[in-house]
Amino acid sequence: MVKFLRNNKYASIVLAIIRIYFGFEWAISGWGKVTSGFSAQGMLMGVVKNPVKGPEGNVLYPWFNSMVQHVILPNNGAISFMVSWGELLVGLGLIFGCLTTAATFFGMMMNFSYLLAGAVSVNPEYIFFEMFIIFAGFNAGKIGLDYWVIPWIREHVFKQKTKSSF
Repeated sequence: MVKFLRNNKYASIVLAIIRIYFGFEWAISGWGKVTSGFSAQGMLMGVVKNPVKGPEGNVLYPWFNSMVQHVILPNNGAISFMVSWGELLVGLGLIFGCLTTAATFFGMMMNFSYLLAGAVSVNPEYIFFEMFIIFAGFNAGKIGLDYWVIPWIREHVFKQKTKSSF
């Protein structure tokens, strides 16, 4: 399956459709936050006051709740900025197929953070499809700017001679 995702021309077409759809979802969410002066403080306070609990009432992610309380909440302004712009940039990366794997990785990190905070919402669905993009690697962005960007990075940053072919 991974070989198919990484090498197949038709897989790259399907992956392009998936990544563009989710890219718009990310970009719309991020743009709304960037333009509205988003603050994550309310959600972060909710994580601290109402942590995710198991069936027996025990807190499931005490390490995450402690990190939110002692590290993230005191830096709410920076976190709100990173979430807003992070969502927008993940969306743009996916729409244009530029640094697709990196954009997907950071989107997936946000999805997991939202899940740990107790916001189920669309996060499991996003993670499911993001896994296919991660597994596909370069092929997921081949119909996009990655067709030119990744070979340039390989050649100029990592000093590898590459031949890109569709």
